Amino acid sequence: MASFGYFLFLCGLSQALSSYPIWWSLAIGHQYSSLGTQPILCGSIPGLVPKQLRFCRNYLEIMPSVAEGVKIGIQECQHQFRGRRWNCTTVNDSLAIFGPVLDKATRESAFVHAIASAGVAFAVTRSCAEGSANNCGCDTRHKGSPGEGWKWGGCSEDVEFGTTVSREFADARENRPDARSAMNRHNNEAGRTSIIELMHLKCKCHGLSGSCEVKTCWWSQPDFRVIGDYLKDKYDSASEMVVEKHRESRGWVETLRPKYNFFKAPTEKDLVYYENSPNFCEPNPETGSFGTRDRICNVTSHGIDGCDLLCCGRGHNTRTEKRKEKCHCIFHWCCYVRCQECIRVYDVHTCK
Repeated sequence: MASFGYFLFLCGLSQALSSYPIWWSLAIGHQYSSLGTQPILCGSIPGLVPKQLRFCRNYLEIMPSVAEGVKIGIQECQHQFRGRRWNCTTVNDSLAIFGPVLDKATRESAFVHAIASAGVAFAVTRSCAEGSANNCGCDTRHKGSPGEGWKWGGCSEDVEFGTTVSREFADARENRPDARSAMNRHNNEAGRTSIIELMHLKCKCHGLSGSCEVKTCWWSQPDFRVIGDYLKDKYDSASEMVVEKHRESRGWVETLRPKYNFFKAPTEKDLVYYENSPNFCEPNPETGSFGTRDRICNVTSHGIDGCDLLCCGRGHNTRTEKRKEKCHCIFHWCCYVRCQECIRVYDVHTCK
């Protein structure tokens, strides 16, 4: 089973699995759901390896941001997969937040590791720029020369510190000489790399009446939705690998190589996997599939969210649904909007 270290510390969804859990952090306890609002006692968190425990104690101030990062990673996963057979469903009554789905080295596991690692790096970086911790702040190292018509100002976000935090905590358990640890390390890093790739200059104008005579600019992370879209594209183009065994001085070591030589080898920006996904059409407690019965489908779409594919050929039911909505809104000077309430009828299509 895979390891997903810092999820245990962060999300707060159930007690950690005792035997090599799912990214080991994708298995966290409900007792930590209030992380960020209560004092953190690192020694009371079950399952932390010594390296994670030391890190927790040394960087106690940023641990709520780490928890927030995992939270936004899960939320983004659910957004990106909202119209697919597997929709990143979480399990409230299970030790592992995603159930057994991530036990296999599939595309889904690759994406979850990447988006969670990116989420932690993103949240820590943003928190430091906002001055939430004393041991981190703005980036003063990577500014370079200003361009014509603008100068450096504001607070450039220190993505290097954020990615270091994510790497130190997330990868602490990924030190086994097996293929799954190698896959997890690669996908964790791909998630963090996505933020570095998408950093951009953000600028503010200065001058009379907004004339923008001078602009001050700083390095900024994109919206996390942009990172999610980027990693979802990487999921769609993920590289299938095969496991190779060879002997080293420390014993047998498993590594990964591309399954198909005629495709371009994956870079550090790409996601990798080496086991096929289940089809997620029917409920299966062994794979963690909930099936797609009663899922809402798009009757006009020919994509994976369409009723043909999402319902796996079983067909769909249609019902009408009345919804209250604001309508006939009028702006009144000054300054409010008054709306009426209308009842509208919609067709809702669900998988059989």
